[in-house]
Amino acid sequence: MPHYERILITGAAGRLGSELRKGLVPLARTIRLAGREPFGDLAPHEEEAVFDLADMEATIAATRDCDAIVHFGGAPLECAWQTILDSSIRGSYHIYEGARKHGVKRVIYASSVHAIGYHEVEAHIGIDAPVRPDSLYGVSKNFVESLSRLYWDKFGIETACLRIFSSFPEPADRRMLWSYLSFADCVRLVEAALTAPRVGHTISFGISDNKLKMVDNSGADHIGFVPQDSAEPFRAAVEARTPVPDPKAPSVKYLGGWFCELGHPDDKPA
Repeated sequence: MPHYERILITGAAGRLGSELRKGLVPLARTIRLAGREPFGDLAPHEEEAVFDLADMEATIAATRDCDAIVHFGGAPLECAWQTILDSSIRGSYHIYEGARKHGVKRVIYASSVHAIGYHEVEAHIGIDAPVRPDSLYGVSKNFVESLSRLYWDKFGIETACLRIFSSFPEPADRRMLWSYLSFADCVRLVEAALTAPRVGHTISFGISDNKLKMVDNSGADHIGFVPQDSAEPFRAAVEARTPVPDPKAPSVKYLGGWFCELGHPDDKPA
């Protein structure tokens, strides 16, 4: 029997949303795909909701009759403040208001390493470390983590905030040899968060079982996420094609990587 009647996936056309669209099929009778453009051909178990997260009325309407929300929509990278404000901050508020008004009991939120990006890699922080965003994008993740905490404490809506590190088909550089999250492990992480008996308000790191472990995720063990992949099969190829980086560079020193070397996104190029 499916765990849910209907799951809403925001950002369903994105890199990770597309993987979740396939991977979460066993968990729900119906998956509602949310995006700004039509999805084209839909499977029998799929339905679509086409809207912009900045549109409060449309976003709230899309949450109707859903048992759970997998919220992976919003700005995908550091970008103009107005975009982050409208899509990631206002849009996430709209999602939680929809959850509150329509009785959704659990939200899985795609947070990010960039919520804690200015912690040094050798600090080996846990999930309860103070936030240290490395960008406006990271600030938006901090906002939604706090928003979701409020909606748990005040309204009883559970949220698992998944601080995803680097989820790609394979590691692209040496940093990803420790920050890599395979697509399959990303699906496993979301599946665990959706099926755990209780999550309350939980923050979990999203990383595969890599040899180098820069953070401590033991505080989220109650979710039951067991990564099965690793960056090690890619190590030789990555090291062969990439130079050894400067250990003093911010992109190496801090968890957030190259985001820590970005300027303000609204500054005009010199």
